[in-house]
Amino acid sequence: MDARFLGIGELVEAPSVAVVVDVMRAFTVAAWAFAQGAEKIVLAESPDEALALKVRHPDWVALKDGPPAPGFDAVNSPGLLRSIDLGGRTVVQTTTAGTVGALAVREASLVLCASFVVAEATARLLRTRECDSVTFVVTGEDGQADEDLACAQYIARRATEAGTDATEFLRRAGESRAAAELTQGVRQGAHPDDVALCLELDRFPFGMVATLADSLMVLRPCAVPSLTDEASI
Repeated sequence: MDARFLGIGELVEAPSVAVVVDVMRAFTVAAWAFAQGAEKIVLAESPDEALALKVRHPDWVALKDGPPAPGFDAVNSPGLLRSIDLGGRTVVQTTTAGTVGALAVREASLVLCASFVVAEATARLLRTRECDSVTFVVTGEDGQADEDLACAQYIARRATEAGTDATEFLRRAGESRAAAELTQGVRQGAHPDDVALCLELDRFPFGMVATLADSLMVLRPCAVPSLTDEASI
């Protein structure tokens, strides 16, 4: 598999297959939202767009980066979201990096959104769909966020070498600037468990696929074959 690792600003054309990585915290939060019962997640480009969607759909759960704000129901924190029942709900999510990265590749034929909590499931989807060329979008810090790059490189390796060990990749993520800022309380709207939850490898058994629907970018969980099923493909 030919893997490229690009920041959002380096995307000059829509790739065929894109894996958009945001470990701390957009796509860890998205996975937790699905685990808490959310049916789908609408990815919004800005807080204003998220609030406009919320006005049109008052039953949707609006979620953003940073501290709580009027009009929003939740913040971009896995530690805080894990106590919210989202059974059957639609979430509209806007963040400074992850959702922006997914929208930047909305024209790709396959868009997967990923973090460590769905790493193996994402790698299996790439294997089972026989993706020859994959662009990994490293969303944080203009493509320099080491937690996102480490996760992207790990998924790329797992997609071709099932025995790849995660230890070094998780260490890099744990020592990243984002992890330090969350631990030190620099980033608002956080829970003390956020870093640990973001580094919880393969917590969930599904991948996350984003598709365009009525001009909206909609993220949904995607079941992946078990190891036994995959071996027979």
